[in-house]
Amino acid sequence: MSGIRVQLSKRVEKKFRETAMKRFGYGKGALSKAAEEAFQKWLASPREKEEAKFKDDPVKAIEGLLAGVKIESVELQHMARKLWAGKYVPH
Repeated sequence: MSGIRVQLSKRVEKKFRETAMKRFGYGKGALSKAAEEAFQKWLASPREKEEAKFKDDPVKAIEGLLAGVKIESVELQHMARKLWAGKYVPH
């Protein structure tokens, strides 16, 4: 098993909890069962190719995403290269 954390609005969380417990009972694992079913349905639903579309400059859209990272850019590049090599380069 693996875990995932998500942030929901209070309204959606309340409705999700109520529905999950009505459907799967009030015992341990009801929310997990409901979440897994919801994820599976969402993944199986037909969707057109979804692409991020920016009205403005795409660089501005990602600006600041790494602001909290305390690693130099060159070090990040080396780490990315090692991760990529570990995944895609045959040993």
